[in-house]
Amino acid sequence: MPSPELHRINAFLAAFARRQAARTIDLPGGFAVLDDAFAYSHANNQIVVDGPVAPETLPVLADEALGHLPYRLISVLDDRTGAACAEPLVRAGYTHSVQLVMVHRGPLPSGGHADEVGLDAIRLPLARRWRGFLPDADEEAVRHLVDRREVRRRGADAVHFIGARTQEGEVASWADLYLDGATGTAQIEDLITSETHLGRGYADAVLATALRMAVDAGCGTRFLIADADDWPHHWYERRGFSVIGHSHSFGRG
Repeated sequence: MPSPELHRINAFLAAFARRQAARTIDLPGGFAVLDDAFAYSHANNQIVVDGPVAPETLPVLADEALGHLPYRLISVLDDRTGAACAEPLVRAGYTHSVQLVMVHRGPLPSGGHADEVGLDAIRLPLARRWRGFLPDADEEAVRHLVDRREVRRRGADAVHFIGARTQEGEVASWADLYLDGATGTAQIEDLITSETHLGRGYADAVLATALRMAVDAGCGTRFLIADADDWPHHWYERRGFSVIGHSHSFGRG
C-alpha cells in the first residue's frame, strides 16, 4: 500500500487532471481527460488510471476514449498497477516509461531571487525551448504546447508561474507551482531553463522561490515528478528531494 503522503499526492494529481480538463469521461479504473483546444498536447488528452483496473482492457478503453486522436497516452498513478499494465500495453504497441515521485526532505535552499510572472513573459523562451525539444513539430503544435499552460490555472486552488530574470529582464528559467492549502500539498512542475542561460543558477533561483512559496502557503508536502531515465532527478536529489514512489506512463503514436 502507498504511504499516506504518496496517496495524497496521487489524489492531488488525479484532481488536477480533472480540474484542468475541458471535459472528462469516467472509465473503469480511472477517467479520460480531453481538450480539443490543445489537440496536440498529449497531457491534455489522455487516460488517467487512479484505481483498480483490468490491465488487458486498457488498449480497448484507450481506443474508445481517444480514438479521434493519432496518439495515445495512459498515465497510471499507482506503482503496482502500472507494473501490471506494462505487459499488455507493450504488447499492444505502447512504449513504457517510469516516473519518480520526489518529495523535498532537505532544508530550504538559500537564494530564491525569482518572481511570479505571467504567461506572456515566458511565451517566447518557452516556444524556443519546445522547438529544441521537438524539432519536427509544426508551429500549431508548438502553440498548443505553450498556450496549454494557461488552462493549468484551473487545476489547483492556486497556480503560480515562477520566473528568474537576467539583468536585462529576460526570463531565463521558469516553472509552475500548484498549491492546495486544504491538504498542504504543493507540486513544482516543468522547471525549464532557456538554452542560452543553462548552468548559471537560474533554475536554482526558481526552485528555491517555489519551495519558499509552498512553505509560506502551509504546504508540508512539496513534490515533483521526474523521469526515471533522465538526468534531472539527480539534480533534484542534490537539492534535497527524495524518491517516495513511482508512476507509469504508456504512449503510442
